[in-house]
Amino acid sequence: MKSSLLEDIRARTLAVWAENGLLEEPITVRARTLSVEEAIGNPEGDDFPLQKGKERLMEAEFRGARGQAFTDRFGDFAGTLADVARMPLENNFRRAVLIAACNATLRALGRCDRTVHCKDSGPGECAALLRDHLLAKYPGARITQVGYQPKIVQAVAGSFALRVLDLDPDNVGQERHGVRIEGPETAREALDRADLLLVTGSTLTNDSLGGFLLGKPVIFYGTTIAGAAALMGWERFCARSA
Repeated sequence: MKSSLLEDIRARTLAVWAENGLLEEPITVRARTLSVEEAIGNPEGDDFPLQKGKERLMEAEFRGARGQAFTDRFGDFAGTLADVARMPLENNFRRAVLIAACNATLRALGRCDRTVHCKDSGPGECAALLRDHLLAKYPGARITQVGYQPKIVQAVAGSFALRVLDLDPDNVGQERHGVRIEGPETAREALDRADLLLVTGSTLTNDSLGGFLLGKPVIFYGTTIAGAAALMGWERFCARSA
């Protein structure tokens, strides 16, 4: 199920590339890892995954537009869009190359926006705006957040019954902003009890996203899922990205 979802997203991406004649052009797409300072500046905290060295942002550039993807398996890639189209999606690095390329090309074509991670005070400002959005649209909702993002937890926990799932063993079992971070062993129950899911776009890179499409409202957050959300019609909140 998970791989079929990724293949659907890739097929839609390739259709856009083919429709615009991009596969025939000698286009070079480069993905590179960004330092913490390049990616998020100083976001007034020290517990973002990027700062802890467990994830990086890979960035592709196409016709002056940039597209990014969070991944825990990172490196450089140079090639054409045709090369990306043929690449087996067998690990997080290869998926990140495809996703970053999708985000950059769709941004260049005007098919998606907000593909570059916010910096400095941006994460906190975005989280506050997300809380206000949730209060207006989903008052009283029981929320499960998939992927620990400290500013979102801090902003949302005081206004909603919030549970947070994460895979990082350094986070699981810890209390963050009054919320205990839970691991995979309680995931099913935490997902079932939720009225709404807040899901990090990084689930696209690690190929777990399909497990959170459960027929209930989902709001994705972050730059990684910008292109896929536009192609699939998913709700995404990313208020301070560029």
